[in-house]
Amino acid sequence: MKKYDVIILSGGKGTRVSNYTNKLPKCLIQVKGKPFLFYQLKYLNKYKFKNVIVSTCYMSYKIKDYVKNNINFLNVKIVDDIKPLGTGGAIVKSLKYMKKNFFIIYGDSYLNFNLNKMINKKSTAIMAIYKNNNKYDKSNVKFNDKDIIYDKNNSSNKKFDYIDYGVSYVNRKIFENLPKNKKFDLSIIFQNISKKKKIIWLCCC
Repeated sequence: MKKYDVIILSGGKGTRVSNYTNKLPKCLIQVKGKPFLFYQLKYLNKYKFKNVIVSTCYMSYKIKDYVKNNINFLNVKIVDDIKPLGTGGAIVKSLKYMKKNFFIIYGDSYLNFNLNKMINKKSTAIMAIYKNNNKYDKSNVKFNDKDIIYDKNNSSNKKFDYIDYGVSYVNRKIFENLPKNKKFDLSIIFQNISKKKKIIWLCCC
């Protein structure tokens, strides 16, 4: 079985941009005449990633048709969740296709750095972070000495200055033995391993 380097999480309904997603999944919203997904795949191709999974749910058939008819510069496999599984459940469903270490990219993240800088096969997880100061969205990362604490809900009274940048490099073992076809958010995994000081960070400030 072919193993994949990257999973792009594109299953959500895009409720925050619902004016655009009534007839299209979020990753197919046009940006300068091309779907956003096109730019993500070109970015991955630029850095020599050839095997990519796009995890889908909402209007999955449209994403599958687009990839089939328009993408010929890398190998893309569509994994349809059928029912919403959340970002964590979607990864568990695709886990059998992934390499021992792989990248997770959110379907609405456009990156501007070399992903290869994140590759560290000895780590449990590496998270790209950005100094956000709650400017673009609610910050969810803070430093604790040399380590980072991740909290999606930012429930602490202590200041969170950074935000996850939409890409992580992980070892598949953090998803093994989790129940299949169960809906849950990836943030639960990251919160748990950050408490154990098992997330390395890369700042894209």
